[in-house]
Order: sequence, then C-alpha cells, then structure tokens
Amino acid sequence: MNSEIPALSAKSDCTKRAGILCSERNFMIELQESATAKLCSFARAYHSNFAKAKIFDDYLAFDLMGKDEYEDIGQLIEHDFHSELFDPSHTFCGADIREKLDRLISPIPLSRAAFAERELLRFAFERGSCQYVICGAGMDTFAFRNTNDKIFVFEIDHPDTQQYKLDRIKKLGWNIPKNVRFAAVDFMKDDMPTELIKAGFDPSKPSFFALLGVLYYLAPNALSETLCKIASASSFGSMLCFDFPDETTFGENAAERVYELSKITAFLGEPMKYGYSAEEISEMITQNGFIINTHEPPKNIQRRFFSDRNDSLTAFENVHFMLAQKGDSFNHSYALYI
Repeated sequence: MNSEIPALSAKSDCTKRAGILCSERNFMIELQESATAKLCSFARAYHSNFAKAKIFDDYLAFDLMGKDEYEDIGQLIEHDFHSELFDPSHTFCGADIREKLDRLISPIPLSRAAFAERELLRFAFERGSCQYVICGAGMDTFAFRNTNDKIFVFEIDHPDTQQYKLDRIKKLGWNIPKNVRFAAVDFMKDDMPTELIKAGFDPSKPSFFALLGVLYYLAPNALSETLCKIASASSFGSMLCFDFPDETTFGENAAERVYELSKITAFLGEPMKYGYSAEEISEMITQNGFIINTHEPPKNIQRRFFSDRNDSLTAFENVHFMLAQKGDSFNHSYALYI
C-alpha cells in the first residue's frame, strides 16, 4: 500500500459525495453514490465471482455495478486509490488487488451483510411477515435476491443516489418486485418516518431496520437523532441491526490496517470520524427505546464468519455488530425499556 496519500483539498468534505474525475473515458465515481459505497459493492461482486468459500454471495452486485464501473473500481484499488493513474486501455489484474481487497476492503461489507440478512430471515420466519427498511441502501441488491414475498422491502436513500440506482435497474431491464418500495429522503430536510409512511410503510407492523456502514460517519448527536427517528417508526418487538467502529479506531494502539483504511476513506473524501465504546452505544440504544439483543465483538465475528478459511480474510479489529429490539414501555425501577 502506498503510504504517501496526498492531503485532501478543501473540497473534500464528509457531508459531500466524493466525485473523482479522470482521463479519456471521463472516469468518474459519480456524485450520486459515495466512493466507499462503490468499493463495498465491488468487494461483494468480486467475492461472489471468485471466492470458493463464500461469506456472503451477492450474485447480483456485478450486474448492478456494470462492467465499466467494476473496471473503474478495480483500477482504483490497483493504483492505490489514485484515480489519476486510470488507463482506459488497461484491465486491472485480480492478482494485483487481491491482497489489498482481502485485507482492507472486503471483510467489513461481506460479514455485516451476512450478519444482517441472516438475522432478517430469522426475524421474518419468527414473525411470519415483516417490513425490511434499508437505511442508506446504496447498491444493495436484497430486494432482487429476496425469495420471501412476506418480506416487504423499503429502501431509503438520498434522492440522487436512489435515482442513480433506479436508472441502473431500468437499464438492466429488471422488474421491481411488488413487495419493494423506494423512499427518497434528503436527511438534511426530510423527516424519515414521514417519507417511509408515504411509501407505504406501516409503523404498527413488525419491522427490521438495517443501518449498515453508517455509524462511522455519525457524530453522537446525529446518531441519537437517527435512533430516535427509527424508534418512532418501530412497533414493539421490531429490530434494529447495525455495525459500529469502537473507541480503538482512532487511538494510538489502533491496528495498522484500521489506520490504513481511515487514511484511504479520508483520501476519497469520506473520512471516518467517530468511534464508540460498547457502553456508549448501549446507553444511546436504551435511551431511544431499544434493548440489546445481540452484540458481536470482533472475536465473535472472526469465529462466526472467518474461521477455517484458506485465504487472508479476517474480521476487522475495531468493528462490532449489534442487534437491538424495540421495547414496549419504560421501567423506571430498572431505568430501561421492557
């Protein structure tokens, strides 16, 4: 990995979508979708195409990305994330990116998707039917891989990001299933629960909310507000699934690849700024009406998703998964929701 990553310009801001322009083919990671989201999509596509023992098989990821964008991201990784080195006459070599992909990019999106969808399917089986709300859906393909017509999917995303995805779906000729709805939400001005309801969401029904790859960028007050909005749209027993970076992320003893990944995301214009202790997360979850159901720290994630593998994929040292259930009422004796 090239450690000489140039300083970001003033235009780079975590509140903006990263746009990276390059050479003859107008190579661009579009403003409609973040660079890190595209890296995650690439990781899922590459893993589906080439891994023998699959942690998570997103067999539609390549199609939704498209060949050109897949090549763009492959070259971005090959050139140590320097887009100016893009060559339209060149095809990236899988052998040249495999180590970086396995060590830095793939472990988090593969394992968290596997965790979230397994828990979703368990929840849907137990409840008979449910609503699945994907917050910041990006290029998620569950809506088209899902074979359970009792799971009603609601994709939430910024209007530009969502329109970009819908255009790709139209270009591919995919039919949108009857149990799938799209809710365009500009989080700077729109009320998420209101827009969900407009899209057909029923707050009284069992729901499973996924908030994946988001907490890395949310300040505590923004996180608390997000949890409050999700809670207001959740019926008793509904679930919230999310991943979060812990307090070691920006500490002096952070693992080398954790530090390296934070440099890469900053270079791409989307710096990860926040890490939370499990205790901080627990407090915010409880204050917003949820009860922790499952907490998977890195060692559990390693055992559950990465044990007995013949490749270099391992769980990230600072990433945790959590599943929380919406409580019914506040018990003042125990100071928590029950």
